[in-house]
Parts: sequence; structure tokens; C-alpha cells
Amino acid sequence: MSAPTAFLDFVDKNADKFIGRLADAVAIPSISGDASRRNDVYKMAAFLDEQLRSYGLETKLVELGDQEIEGQTLKLPPAILGSIGTDPKKKTVLIYGHYDVQPADISDGWDTDPFKLTIDDKGRLIGRGSSDDKGPVLGWVNILEAHKTLGLELPVNLRFCLEGMEESGSEGLDELIESETKKGKGSYFDGVDCVCISDNYWLNTRTPAVTYGLRGLTYFKINIHGPGRDLHSGVFGGTVHEPMTDLIKIMSRLVDPDGTILIPGVREMVGEPDEEEKLIYEGLDYNISDIEESAGSKTAISSDKATVLMGRMRFPSLSLHGIEGAFHGVGAKTVIPAKVAGKFSIRLVPPQTPENVNPLIISYIESEFAKLNSKNTLVLEDLHGGKPWVENTKHWNYEAAIKATKAVYKQAPDLTREGGSIPVTLTFAESLKVNVLLLPMGRGDDGAHSTNEKLDRSNFIEGTKLLGTYLYEVAAITSKA
Repeated sequence: MSAPTAFLDFVDKNADKFIGRLADAVAIPSISGDASRRNDVYKMAAFLDEQLRSYGLETKLVELGDQEIEGQTLKLPPAILGSIGTDPKKKTVLIYGHYDVQPADISDGWDTDPFKLTIDDKGRLIGRGSSDDKGPVLGWVNILEAHKTLGLELPVNLRFCLEGMEESGSEGLDELIESETKKGKGSYFDGVDCVCISDNYWLNTRTPAVTYGLRGLTYFKINIHGPGRDLHSGVFGGTVHEPMTDLIKIMSRLVDPDGTILIPGVREMVGEPDEEEKLIYEGLDYNISDIEESAGSKTAISSDKATVLMGRMRFPSLSLHGIEGAFHGVGAKTVIPAKVAGKFSIRLVPPQTPENVNPLIISYIESEFAKLNSKNTLVLEDLHGGKPWVENTKHWNYEAAIKATKAVYKQAPDLTREGGSIPVTLTFAESLKVNVLLLPMGRGDDGAHSTNEKLDRSNFIEGTKLLGTYLYEVAAITSKA
């Protein structure tokens, strides 16, 4: 069952309108990790809810509880649950996405205002959230609009689950999914046959992908407390244990410059690939110049393609993210910070989970701190985490996605595992007992969490066609099964 020509033509003819809708969404700075922006996250939820309802969905906004953030107790942004279609003869597809974004400011190095969608001469739609994940979410809205306007019946029943805390650990969502699932017959997720998520990217800028695995995550904050207040280094330098010195020493003992994780037992959990598995990575359309182009520098950790790809997909990695409490201003302030905090995370792969990795992290850091014989105080915080996920690519859900990709892009997609983390993916798989698919819209150089995040115009428009065509392929394949 191919996607109707009328649908594909509608997408082309309404491209400018769709881009205008994306501009409206980008203009809402829905930064979930910033307490001062919580009202904007709610504003984005209202905007999206209105869009969905206007094109035929029945929706409800579900409160997810409270959150402690920046010394305040705030309401968590609501989950948007939506549904359209109850035909028992059709498959029911659950769509997941998120409407919150990473922090962004012109002072971070953006070339343009991050919350004003800018279209450059290369057709790139530049703005925070354009690729992650407002563009893909609005791709589904585009599909709903096309079918309602054209009077076309959707080929499947649809359920939506959209959240506003994905960039901050998806707080409250797992509990919602699990509690709703336990209701059994008649619950919101009752009858869902598969899940489709569009919240990741191609490996490169030329070959579409279908993704069957994600790394998990565990994220820690190392707090070092010392003097009762910030001190003058001319008066106190050489007389007290300095928190910054302790922190730098500890963080330097977490990972080597070549990426080797120094915490005993973490890397050892993961077995080595055999020659057959290595061939999978060798066969992907990817080269070292791809990562160098995406990174904006010739700093790839290896010149071997398979090694780099396995470093992104198959093995755990530890990254140092930043230091709080240190002097960041212009000039040469001679302060000894009274307290500092370093942040780092480990991307996890099967069989690793936060539950079996975190004890190793805590024990190691406490042991390394003890070796310093420092009179400062160490406090470790587990900020958030999620389990890794790998799916069965032989399922009809993947068959439909591969066929849809071939129909829209005229080429077969790469089957990839992704280096990023979407914790709710595994929650859906385990709670609903259904196949979960990642069908990306964006390219590998979109810079989702970086400055100048973008989504190519062609990926937004062709990606809308892809998501719509996927629904028709699900209907066609399952009707034959």
C-alpha cells in the first residue's frame, strides 16, 4: 500500500506553511532544565496540544507530579496523550516525541538567535529544537493536517505520547507508562501494536537510517566542599586544601585522552566483537571524514572506521561535561572557590545498566578521593540515567520502515545503533511488550545539542513524507501477515 500521491503532493505544496509552524515552535524556549523557563515548557505543551486537536486528535494533558530544581519545587510539564482511530481491523501505532529542548543562548556561540528560526542559503532551518525534537514531532502534525484537509482516512490507528522532560531525564514518564499499562483492558496503551520514535539522526549527511539500538546513560555530579567561603589565593594559597585541585585530580582519573574508561569493571562488562560483527560496521556508509565534518575538527579518536563506529554504538564511553563553581569571568580573578562540582556521564551498552554500573563508579571515586588525604568533603550525586536498548530488526515494524525509506529516498537505509540515549524507549518495549522503532528525520551534522542546531529543509519535508509513508507500509505489511 503506497502512500497516496495526493498526500505526497500536499506535503510539497505546503512546505512553507510547515516551516512557518516549525518557526512558531522554535520561538518558544521550552528548556526543561531551566527553572526560569518552566512556563515556556507549558506554553509549548499548549501550542502542540492545540495543533493536534485541530487536526482530529482527541488529547489529554496528564500531570506528572513535582520536581525539585534550582532550589524550587515546580510542577513537571504534562505528558500529552492523543488518539485518533479505533478501527479493530487496523494496526495501532504509538508515536513518541518530546517538546522540550536543550539550553541555548547567543552568548554560547550561536551565529543567530537560537529561538528564531533562520533559513540560510543552503536551505538549513537553524534554531534550537529544529532537529531535536520539534521538527520530527511537527512532521506527524503535518501528516495529520494533510489527511484531514484531503479527506483521507489514516491507514492505521494512532496514539501519541509526547513529553516535556526528555532533555532532563524524562522525569515522571516511566511511572505514567507503567501505571497506565497496569490498568490492562481499556487503558490508553491498550491495543498498541508497535512504537515509532523519530528522535535521532542519520549516521552521515547522505544515507537515511533505521535505528535498532540506543546506548543508556548514567550521569553524576562530583561535589567537593572546602572553605566556608571563597578565599583570596594570595592570603590562603598554600595554607588550605583547595576544592578545585581535588576535583581536577578526581576527574583526571575517570578517563584517558584516548577514551579508555579508568573505572575498574565498567569496560570489562562488555564483550569483544567477533569478525562477523565487525563486518556490520565496515559495511555502513560512513567514513572518518563524516565524523570530522560533524565535529568541525580533525579529532577522530581513530583512523579506523569500524573502531570509531563501535566507539559510538557498541561500547560504553565516559565524557566530562563541565565544572560548576569555578571562576568563568573575564580577567584574572585570584579566587579559591569554596565549593566546586564536576559533571560527567557514561553512555551504557548491554549488559550495562545504571544499577550495575553506579556502585562501581561510587566505590572508585570514593577510593580515589581517599587517596588524596584531603580535608575537603566529597558528595556524589546521581543526577539521572537510563538503560540501553537493542531491538529485533526482523519484525514487520522494521520491514515497513525500510520499505518506506526506499520509497521516499530511493535507497536502502543503514541499520544503525545510536550513541545517544532515549530512556523511554526501553520502558515502552518492556511495559507494552511490543516492537519499538527509531525512524530518524535529521542528518548526522544537525548538531542537536550544540550551537547552530539545524534541520535541513529537505529532511523536514522528505522526512514528513517518510513518516507518513511508513504508516501506509505498516498497514500494507500487516494486512498480508
